[in-house]
Amino acid sequence: MKEKHLRFHGIPAECNEVAMVACKAWTAAGKDDRELGLLLKTMARNAEPFLRHELLGDLAAAMWEVQAKQREDMAVYEPKPWHQWGTDIEGTSIDQMKNAVKLPVAVRGALMPDAHLGYGLPIGGVLATRNAVIPYAVGVDIACRMKMTVLDLPASALATHEKKLVEAIHRETRFGMGARFEDKREHAVMDADWSVSPVTQQFKNKAWAQLGTSGSGNHFVEFGVLTLDAPDLGLEAGRYLAMLSHSGSRGTGAQVAAHYSRLAMDAHPELPKPLKHLAWLDLDSDAGQEYWAAMSLMGQYAAANHACIHRAIASRLGAEVLLDLENHHNYAWKETHDGEEVIVHRKGATPAGEGVLGIIPGSMADPGFVVRGKGSVYALDSASHGAGRRMSRTAAAKKFKNLNPEAELKKRGVKLLSAGLDELPMCYKNIEEVMAAQADLVDIVARFDPKLVKMAPAGEKPED
Repeated sequence: MKEKHLRFHGIPAECNEVAMVACKAWTAAGKDDRELGLLLKTMARNAEPFLRHELLGDLAAAMWEVQAKQREDMAVYEPKPWHQWGTDIEGTSIDQMKNAVKLPVAVRGALMPDAHLGYGLPIGGVLATRNAVIPYAVGVDIACRMKMTVLDLPASALATHEKKLVEAIHRETRFGMGARFEDKREHAVMDADWSVSPVTQQFKNKAWAQLGTSGSGNHFVEFGVLTLDAPDLGLEAGRYLAMLSHSGSRGTGAQVAAHYSRLAMDAHPELPKPLKHLAWLDLDSDAGQEYWAAMSLMGQYAAANHACIHRAIASRLGAEVLLDLENHHNYAWKETHDGEEVIVHRKGATPAGEGVLGIIPGSMADPGFVVRGKGSVYALDSASHGAGRRMSRTAAAKKFKNLNPEAELKKRGVKLLSAGLDELPMCYKNIEEVMAAQADLVDIVARFDPKLVKMAPAGEKPED
């Protein structure tokens, strides 16, 4: 087991050496690797019950010592209120949320039913702070977002014009970490002020070359059927051909996140280890203002990415757009809650204020939903941003290594153009259960069923 796997399971870095020895002993004893992963995650929360374990006892002792010190360090931090939706959430993600609301700048928080482990704040975590922005609570892929367009082509075009639809995706976007266009796409966002941060200024040319690309990880472009059971969204009830995309601010957004995360951590060396990746920037500081401006620019850029993709594909198909709908996640907003202006971080969470429309996807073979927010006070006007991962990418790639993804998806009525094994539907939670768990947060307006799906090819490093 490599260090990155240990980190995923919650093993402290100072315990890596003894953890490696324990893992080798476990393998030598012929034990199941999946069971080991589950035990490590349990130990990451509380190692004490494992102190006498035949194979993991030494690791448990090392971890218990670290955990005791962390509890001592965290004792001075007072928790703020937070609420959780759904029960299919791993304990380490819940611990991350409990830690996040102990920040001195925290006001309150919420955990969505698709939550899973992240850096600092769990993915699916919502955190309101006072006059402070937390780069890692926004996320590495700043302003990752969903965009849907409904086209004036019949849903039957998925069968009658499949080749044309596939060609449009292939030609009008690019997938992968280094994806770019030799002939740069045009959009007004490139005329914005990219000097708001030294990072955005440095990477402007790279951003322009990547404009209209889709990246890797769980990012996708797909065609499917949007079903409206009743008139809404300016459309009559019926079945429509729709295009759905998911991606963010690409390499430049990642550079912004890395730079300002380092500045935030340098500014708060007093934070104990469980809060290290939740270091914040005061909005009154130069660094805080710079990050906010860079984040806002990355929001415009991510929106432009999607606009270029959808515009180019619709143009290639000679189609008119009947509906245009989109929303950010991985972003921070200035909002008023409890009569006070706060900064609401939604890391992998969808804005769901009263009447606000959003898109919550499932997986490459499971339905997604257009939703209308109910404005839940306790959820800070938020909802999930998808189904949520059920297993790590490494575990998925190992478990499904002998599976043919194209054949598997074909059984479910989906044509898969490309994707890695770590994005198979089985890697995700049940979207129907996730939606049921947040019925008090959103109303379902329409259902989207994917039919033609393209993601980054297998072997691409994720950037989500």
